[in-house]
Amino acid sequence: MVEDKKRLIEKTKKLSVKEGSAYSVMDGFGFRYVTPFALSVGANNTQIGLLSSLPGLFGTLSQLLTFKFMKRFTRKKIIFWGVFLQSLMWLVLIAAGIPFFLYGIKTSLSPNIIILVYTVLVLFGSFVGPAWTSMMRDLIPVNRGEYFGRRNQVIGIVALVCMFIAGFLLDYFKQTHIYVGFIVMFLVAGIGRFVSALYFTKHYDPKFEVDDKKYFSLIDFVKKMRENNFGRFVLYYSLVSFACAIASPFFIVYMLKDLGFSYTQYMITVVFNSLTTLLLMPLWGKFADKYGNVEVMRLTGFLIPLLPLLWLATPLVHNMAYLVIFIIFLEIYSGLIWSGFNLSASNFVYDAVSKERLAICSSYLNIINGFFALIGAVIGGYLSSHNISLFGFSPLLTLFVVSAVARFAIYFFYSTSVNEVREVKVFEPHRKVDEQVKLIKSKTGKIAWGLLSSVSLDKFFETKASESEHHFLPNSNNFAKNK
Repeated sequence: MVEDKKRLIEKTKKLSVKEGSAYSVMDGFGFRYVTPFALSVGANNTQIGLLSSLPGLFGTLSQLLTFKFMKRFTRKKIIFWGVFLQSLMWLVLIAAGIPFFLYGIKTSLSPNIIILVYTVLVLFGSFVGPAWTSMMRDLIPVNRGEYFGRRNQVIGIVALVCMFIAGFLLDYFKQTHIYVGFIVMFLVAGIGRFVSALYFTKHYDPKFEVDDKKYFSLIDFVKKMRENNFGRFVLYYSLVSFACAIASPFFIVYMLKDLGFSYTQYMITVVFNSLTTLLLMPLWGKFADKYGNVEVMRLTGFLIPLLPLLWLATPLVHNMAYLVIFIIFLEIYSGLIWSGFNLSASNFVYDAVSKERLAICSSYLNIINGFFALIGAVIGGYLSSHNISLFGFSPLLTLFVVSAVARFAIYFFYSTSVNEVREVKVFEPHRKVDEQVKLIKSKTGKIAWGLLSSVSLDKFFETKASESEHHFLPNSNNFAKNK
């Protein structure tokens, strides 16, 4: 019996890599080009901001129902139907371009339809998130950093190839009828997600029962956040999301509109981001397994605020070839830091949350994170749409400055507030930096910390002292689109 279970788990781990590869087809042909699709039908900066934030928020809100569905249905069944319906939504997204491309209705109709349809599309995928996270935690109890690092490397290669093909395809149809290009790409994206749904039918889903005693409401969750390691993680993670969302939806806009990049040039630069992620993610995984996920978040978190500032040098590069090379450098830097931050934040979830509470805790994390991201994107859309500029920079470059300042502030005040939940080796070079940051923060940051951490989760997380909060944490939205 035990041997059969091990065999099923190993089989599912391999199937998960194939399923993730099918997902990457959707990512490379679909998700990566939703913003260009919206821009092609005349979406403005405010609509781009909403497109990048509303789907995530409503998607995470849908997870409030996931926990209830898990009482009545198996996790595998929930995942299959959510993924299957998501695959069908790509057909509806294609139809959203009809008013603009076929009937010439050049108003806000098509962009608004795209926002609505894309929100539903993302909602189906987000809804199954807690069930998938819970199932994968049961299937991979140890060495998650190494496994997910390798898994992400494989599916990243697939996404890379798909992005290459999609970029050239779109540039080809740009010369004739770009809508045809989007139709072909989104059809492939839908097929990829459908194949992903089929793979889920073959997954092994260990027996799981929802314990109502482990349930607590979102309001209770928010009210009790102070002094708990999990609450501090949620706050820090969500604030990083807020600061990044001010600018992240508009890097694509800046490249395609302000810099005049073609779809192929845009694709080439993004590919280098993915290549860097593929090469470094397994290394980050091993580093995190040895020194802890929190250590990786702190190391990469320090580098995150520098990225939008580097974009301020782009107006100084007047040669297009040199400009593409410079953006490639920025994308490599982006891949370096976000591959580590994304992987460690996601794996921290599995380490810190008990299996009974993983679904509900990941839902609440995603909801709070989505809310902060929405606020950031709305601020960014408002500033850019009203042509607000500082220090002589263009409106979009001004956004990058604002985002960088916010990232620096959040790192300074909150990066040292989260503690590792398992026994790991101490990374000596960074410990000395942490000690200095904590010393300065203790003198200058008490007011800021008090304003944003006045709640606690102590009642809901009955950790034993010897366990060091080893049993709690959430699922994370990926920062892959952030810069």
